[in-house]
Amino acid sequence: MDTLLVLNVNKELEDDLVDYLLELDCISGFTSMPVRGHGSRSQLSLAEQVSGRQQRLVVEILLDASAVDTVLAGLANHVGRDIVWWQQPVARSGRIG
Repeated sequence: MDTLLVLNVNKELEDDLVDYLLELDCISGFTSMPVRGHGSRSQLSLAEQVSGRQQRLVVEILLDASAVDTVLAGLANHVGRDIVWWQQPVARSGRIG
């Protein structure tokens, strides 16, 4: 595992995203956490524009770099389109215990 794939998705997509990721053999697990997104007002509802934030979900996945394109390819079809992602190299990782 040499890559961290981070997905930032609309909170409404959470169930579909989790179902999709759990079906993929190239993913052995992932971490998810609720976050607040701040950014382009054109993508926010009126209430979100007033508050200045949107409820979102961030998912972090450690996986082989060769599997990233496979994961990304199915997102639009299985999950939705309000997804921001980035990929970061991982120098080392492991499990203690």
